[in-house]
Amino acid sequence: MNGEITFWQVVAAYAFALGGGSISALLRLTHKPLCALISFAAGTLLGVTLFAILPESLTSSGLWPVGLAAATGYALFFFVSKYVHHVCPACAASHFDADATRHFGEIASALVVALAIHSTTDGVALGIGPETAVSAAGKWSLFSALCIHKVPEGLALGSLLIGAGLQRANALVWVAAVEATTLLGGALGFFFLVNTTTFWLGLIMAHVGGGFLYLAAHAVLGEMLKHGKELVLTSFSLGVALIGILNFCLRILGS
Repeated sequence: MNGEITFWQVVAAYAFALGGGSISALLRLTHKPLCALISFAAGTLLGVTLFAILPESLTSSGLWPVGLAAATGYALFFFVSKYVHHVCPACAASHFDADATRHFGEIASALVVALAIHSTTDGVALGIGPETAVSAAGKWSLFSALCIHKVPEGLALGSLLIGAGLQRANALVWVAAVEATTLLGGALGFFFLVNTTTFWLGLIMAHVGGGFLYLAAHAVLGEMLKHGKELVLTSFSLGVALIGILNFCLRILGS
């Protein structure tokens, strides 16, 4: 039963990314509503890291190992974004105006590599069984945060590709192909980490959490540079609060 839930969670996260890509193919959103959605999604990533991933990883693996693992997750996304390409199109939406004026062929490889790393990490986090590193409550809050995050991610990626000159149908195909690494990550987590000890699973989740911290910080700071702080901080705070309340309610129901 748990395996079926994990499978459908991974598939649903992928579907939400495709939904975002489809919106970009059908509509052209102004940046203000996209900014609010990005900030809200960033808040959910911070929320799931603070309320679920880190507390449970600390219980499983201890303070210093978890701190180091989280630092490696943050550093991975930092260096990929700095030297390869922005690891998350939604989290760096304010930086894409310049990219969109260049031909897609010039940035395709770097974008695919960066986003594939990010999406694979998302899938691994969901693919790890709920009876291992993360409690059922933490698992559902993680699932909720990732699904919320996947919508602006797919939307921003699709918008970038369309702005770079691809036809809308081709852009959606690219979104589907790149985001399919979420399914790959889910399979890796489910099939290859099933016998991993709780200690190491806690460190893997802390590594994922460190990446989420980078995405949350990068999204909020990037949006605040171009847009009003009130919209960004309000949307971000609502995202954090949503995951905090969800995690609390799920734990109460599970106790």
